[in-house]
Amino acid sequence: MMDAFDRFWQWADKPLENPLTIPAELHRAVMELAPDDRRDREKVNDAAAHAKKDFPVRP
Repeated sequence: MMDAFDRFWQWADKPLENPLTIPAELHRAVMELAPDDRRDREKVNDAAAHAKKDFPVRP
């Protein structure tokens, strides 16, 4: 199962023509981290968990 870290980096490393998307809340949470922290799995997953709590995904 992919975690937030894997989802973000799969999206970030994809070719430009690939239509893969991620939730805006995940993007925002990761981009608010310092650039070095974006490569830290624990920090990315923590930021994503807080973002999900603050902005729950609606069905």
